Amino acid sequence: MASISYFTEDTTFLITQKRSLTAWIKQVILDEGYQLELLNFIFCSDNYLLSINKQYLDHDYFTDIITFEQSEDPSTIEGDIFISIDRVKENADTFNTEFSQELYRVMIHGVLHLCGYMDHTPEEKEQMRDKESYYLRILSIKHST
Repeated sequence: MASISYFTEDTTFLITQKRSLTAWIKQVILDEGYQLELLNFIFCSDNYLLSINKQYLDHDYFTDIITFEQSEDPSTIEGDIFISIDRVKENADTFNTEFSQELYRVMIHGVLHLCGYMDHTPEEKEQMRDKESYYLRILSIKHST
C-alpha cells in the first residue's frame, strides 16, 4: 500500500509539489530504517488543532503539529500528522524564514517523531533540529537540480 495522502480541515490551504514532497518523505523514512505503510498529513486551522489538542492530549494551547502514531509493527510507519497552517505562518514570520521552509520543517518533524525521535529534553531537541536541518538540505538539493 505504502502511501502518503494530504488533506485539509477548516482551512483553504492547498499543498503544492506533492510528488517531490512525497518522494522526499519516503526517502527520509527509508533512510531512518523504516518502511512506509500509510501516512496522512492533515493541514488545518489553529482552532481545529486546538480542539484535537484538548480532546486527545488534554492540552489547552495552540501548537503547530500533533502526530498520532498508528503502526502496530515497530519497523513500519503508519500515522496521522496534523499541522496548523496558522501556526506555521506565524512561526515563519517569527523566525524570519519562508513559509514553505517552515512548513517542510514541521512536516519532517512529524515524520521524525514517527521514526522514534523525541524532543522533550534539550539533547533530544538538538538531535531533532539537526535531523530536520539535514533532511531540509537534502530537499533543497533535490529542488535545485
